[in-house]
Amino acid sequence: MREPSLETSEIERYARHIVLPEVGGPGQQKLKAARVLVIGAGGLGSPVALYLAAAGVGRIGMADDDRVSLSNLQRQVIHATADIGRSKLDSAEERITAVNPHVAFTGHEVRIDAENGPAIVAGYDLVVDGSDNFSTRYLMADLCEAAGIPLVTAAVQRFSGSLTVLAPHLVDGDGRANPRYRDLFPEAPPPGVVPSCAEAGILGTTTGVLGTLAANEAIKLVCGIGEPLIGKLLMVDLLALRFETIRYRRPKSG
Repeated sequence: MREPSLETSEIERYARHIVLPEVGGPGQQKLKAARVLVIGAGGLGSPVALYLAAAGVGRIGMADDDRVSLSNLQRQVIHATADIGRSKLDSAEERITAVNPHVAFTGHEVRIDAENGPAIVAGYDLVVDGSDNFSTRYLMADLCEAAGIPLVTAAVQRFSGSLTVLAPHLVDGDGRANPRYRDLFPEAPPPGVVPSCAEAGILGTTTGVLGTLAANEAIKLVCGIGEPLIGKLLMVDLLALRFETIRYRRPKSG
């Protein structure tokens, strides 16, 4: 399928992308043609959606069934004080459209589950998971593998976070299938072992850093540039300002 052409105003808007040899006009056209689903309009989803909108992703979908509360505003930068009580999707759509009117927005005001998830995911080329619980992370990994689309998945806690890219429907340079989420985390921790943000707290910039990195991986995947975090887990410690990457693989019998 031929990539959509850029309007004159878009060429000026994305000029700093277009002069990058790695992106250029072809990469910007790929971004315009892309359909990216963001899971969660919260701390991680906020910077993801804002940067994807600014980058010129043609259609951004967001799935969230929550409303904006005062305690969200310390980290969920897509919402403002005047949005308290509003649907997060309504608030996010308004902000995304203000950032870039060339971006189409689709809201899914549901909590994604095994029943509604397949139909939602099928409408996108790429998913970025910014959810705050293991059950949704495992579910999104399964849904994206079944749909044959890549998944960028991020997690945060207090002053730290992690990020990886899943593409188990593809093979690596050795012809070996890429790993699944369960190759990295075979089982979810027992309930209560990992406290929620409400219980343990979280530095607002933690979600900003990890969300921005997740958006970066999404842009790389869409444009086909760089080395995505497939088979690699990036771990970020913001108190020590330390970044570490570990590799993981699918078992040969997997």
